[in-house]
Amino acid sequence: MSDFDDDDDRTSGPGLATRTRPKTKKPSMYKVLMLNDDYTPMEFVVHVLERFFSKNRDEATQIMLHVHQRGVGVCGVFTYEVAETKVTQVMDLARQQQHPLQCTIEKD
Repeated sequence: MSDFDDDDDRTSGPGLATRTRPKTKKPSMYKVLMLNDDYTPMEFVVHVLERFFSKNRDEATQIMLHVHQRGVGVCGVFTYEVAETKVTQVMDLARQQQHPLQCTIEKD
């Protein structure tokens, strides 16, 4: 007889043992929102959207116009850490260039 119990991981019937894995919870997602102001140049907003949100020129222009006309627009949806990093990057560049551009995050 062996020193270990052969039946530890087996079901009572024939076949392979099955173990259930706990379901992994999907991370919460957050929208990065850009707010309109009367001072930040439209071209700078387009540049920010291309650089930090990987938008092409047409997508960036559409988002910029949406922000300009409606006061706020969604730049993208990310996990919390990524969204927060993107907001920081945008705000840092805006301050360097002396623009009052504002970005924030909101739970999706």
